[in-house]
This record gives sequence, structure tokens and C-alpha cells, in this order.
Amino acid sequence: MSGGVRRRLVLAVSAAGAMLVALDGTVLVVAQPSVRQDLGASVTQTQWTSTGYLLAVAALLVVAGRLGDRYGHQRLLLYGLVGFAGASAGIALAPGIGWVIGLRVAQGVFGALLQPATLALLRLTFPADRLGTAVAVRTSAIGVAAATGPVLGGVLVAQLGWRSVFVVNLPVGLVIAAFAMAVRVPAPARRESARRRPERLDVVGAALVASVPAVLVYTLVGVPTHGWTGAPTLAGLLCTAAGAVLMVERGRRAAQPIVPPAVARSVPVMAAVALLLLTTGGMFGALFTATFLLQDLQGLSPLSAGLRVLPLTVLMVLGAPLVGVALRRYGPRRTAGIGSVLMALGVLGMSRLTSTDAWAASGTCFALLGAGFAAVMVTATGTVVGDAPAGYAGVVGGLKQTATNLGPTLGIAIAATLMQAKGFLGPGSSALRTASAQATQPALLGLAAVTALGLFPALLLPTRSGTAPRRPAQPADDPLDRLTT
Repeated sequence: MSGGVRRRLVLAVSAAGAMLVALDGTVLVVAQPSVRQDLGASVTQTQWTSTGYLLAVAALLVVAGRLGDRYGHQRLLLYGLVGFAGASAGIALAPGIGWVIGLRVAQGVFGALLQPATLALLRLTFPADRLGTAVAVRTSAIGVAAATGPVLGGVLVAQLGWRSVFVVNLPVGLVIAAFAMAVRVPAPARRESARRRPERLDVVGAALVASVPAVLVYTLVGVPTHGWTGAPTLAGLLCTAAGAVLMVERGRRAAQPIVPPAVARSVPVMAAVALLLLTTGGMFGALFTATFLLQDLQGLSPLSAGLRVLPLTVLMVLGAPLVGVALRRYGPRRTAGIGSVLMALGVLGMSRLTSTDAWAASGTCFALLGAGFAAVMVTATGTVVGDAPAGYAGVVGGLKQTATNLGPTLGIAIAATLMQAKGFLGPGSSALRTASAQATQPALLGLAAVTALGLFPALLLPTRSGTAPRRPAQPADDPLDRLTT
């Protein structure tokens, strides 16, 4: 297989794997009401079909990336794809809501295995001057999945029932796995000390790295119910802080920490992770708030509100490939800075919308948000992957995915808190809807500030792409490695 064909196949597998996970999350939102009705589940139980998955993913992404660096990303990708497809099939056959929740947690475990691997394979396969384009294509694919997911989910639920949403994951996952097996990917670069003696997994460190984001996600999910000053929230934040201190201390003392010092001290990588955390928080918090703004203040139907958001998706999908060109010309620092400004302006513009504003006004705001997010997402992802220290593409990919999972949860928690503090009342009479919609303005102003904070880590990104040195890939160590890595 020639190098060009191998790169195209790896890109297709990476993009398809990322799309599979993105589609699964978006179609589930449409299917949840039917799941609740068919299985006689409570609202809390139905919410746990999403929360359980999110907790598992957030807990294991970094650990899974580290395992990929040690045992091979192609192997982890295959395990993740097959397990994800199998868990989906199990959900389709689930007799009760308890089974659905348990299998969604299992699905999250396997989703955590495959997500860092899809990024690491790009780093191992593409040269530095072509990596940005590959990341842009992958980002566009995720945007397409996010846009088509609700439509596809609605059609499947309406025509075949909610179980069909999970049935389709089985053949798709297995087909992607088959293509992943057909391509030979270089093994991750390994240090001399690691080749002389096998690395041992730091079990204590892995437990801390897994528990800290899981506790934080669980705490943030409960903020709209308990508030930031509620006892459960304060206890969760205290546990998160204590766990973070222990995690850092363990990383300093461990001989082979889960997050190696070379990664933790990499300014471009950590700045890109912080940028993703802030911008995904701002964007998804704004989208959460915009739902109430468009439907309550402007009186739009759910379908009409969805169409108003369409410019965001279009600019994200079409803009991602153009960002690759901008990166080569202007570098990551300028590109990410401009993207952060565009996002902040978009969210700020949304806070000024009124009940009489035409489609063009809201469309412009969402277009700015989509174009800015495409610039930030492609730039930060390319920096994380391209500037990762040699041999650690998996763990930095796990950090990136953790940030993009924590960010939306944080943004929605901030939005819900600000809306409730300013008198959000929920559905009701026209007067109540107007009062509730007006409460979205301070929430959007706060989210614009969160998004603008992304400028600070953006200024720490390198001025040019692909500054990290690369080591040649090492040959596999045993026959099993030669088959799977």
C-alpha cells in the first residue's frame, strides 16, 4: 500500500470513528423521550442514559490515551470500535432502563478507548506539513455528524422506533473496524528506557486521573439543581480540588506517571487544552441559552429555531478546511486569537437579540460563532496533536477530548445558574416567557466573557505550526504488535 493511499485510509478511519461517537450523542437526544415512554423510566433515569456515558468517557480518556501510547493506538481503536458497536447492540435489546444505563456506561468506556486513538493515528501517519489539513477534515466530519444527527435520529425513531438508533451503530462500527485492520500504521515512538524494560501502568495515578474529571462532571451536572453554593456542589468541588492536588503530587513522584512531565510542561499543548475548555464551554452554554431565547422570546417553533442555528453548522463545516490554509499563512496564535474574538462577538451579539429581530440578525451571530469555533477547534486540535512530545500522542489526545467533554458541561452549568439567578421561570404564560427570555441576556454576557478568556491561552500558542520534534516510529516488538500496531 502506497503512502498516499495509507494516509487517506487512516484519515477516513479517524474521521469515521469520530463521526460515530458524535452521531451517537446527538441522535440519543431525540430518542430519549421514546426511551422514557417505552421503558416506563423516570426523568432522572432517562437523564442518566447521558450522564452515565459522559462520566465514563471523562474518567477514562486520558488513561486510554496513555494505554495507546504504550500498547498501540490501532489496537485501542479496534477494541473501542468493536466494544462500542457491541454495547450499542446490547442497548437495542435492553429489556429495561437499568440495562440501558449500564450499557451506556460500557459504551462510554469503549468510546474513551477509540477517541484519543483517532487523533493519535493522524499524528503517526501524516507529516507535519499535512497534519493541519487532516485535522481540518476530521473537524468538518464531526460538524456534519452533529448537524445530521438530530435529523437522522428523528427519522429512525419515527419510522423504526428508538432501538433502531443503536442498531445502526453495529454494522457501522464493524465496517470502520475492518478498514482500521486493513491499514498498517507506524508504532508509537518509544524511549530507550522503555524499550529496555517494559513500562508499568501507574495504577494509583490512573485512578486519580480517572476520578478527578468524573467527580467534576458529576458535580457540574448537578449545578442547575443544587446551585453553586449547594452542599452537594461544594462537596463535589472540594473533592475535585483535593483529588487534583493528589494527582499532581502523584505525577511528581511516580516513575512513569499517566501524564508525563514532558506533556504537563508543554506550553503549546496545555494552552490548547485550556483554550478548548473555555471555547467549548462558551459555545455550548450559548447554544443551551439560545434555545430559550429563540423559542420563548421570539416565539419560534423548535424546527424554526433549529433552522436559525443552521449558519453555525454550515460555517463550521465549510470553514474547517479553510482554517488549514490560514494556519499555514498566519500560524496557530493568530488564527486561534481571531477565532476566539469571532466567537465572543457572536455570543455578545446573541445577548442583544430582541423579539423583533429578523433572521439575518440571529443568523449573523450564529455564523460568527460557527466560523470562530472552526478556527479554534482546528487550531487547538492541530497544536495538541502536532506539538505533542514524541511518543505521547495518545495521552495529549486524551487531554484534548477531556477538555471538549468538560467544557460543554461547565458552560451549561454557568448558563443555567445565571438564568436562574436573573429570574428564569420556564414555560408558562406570555408574560412568564418574556421574563424568562430576558433572563438569557446576562447569561449570554457571562458566556461571552468565558469565551473571550480563550484569548489568553490562544496567545500562548506557537507562532508557527508543527514545532515539536518528531522521532522516527519504532518497529513493533512482537508478532501481535505487528498485526495490530
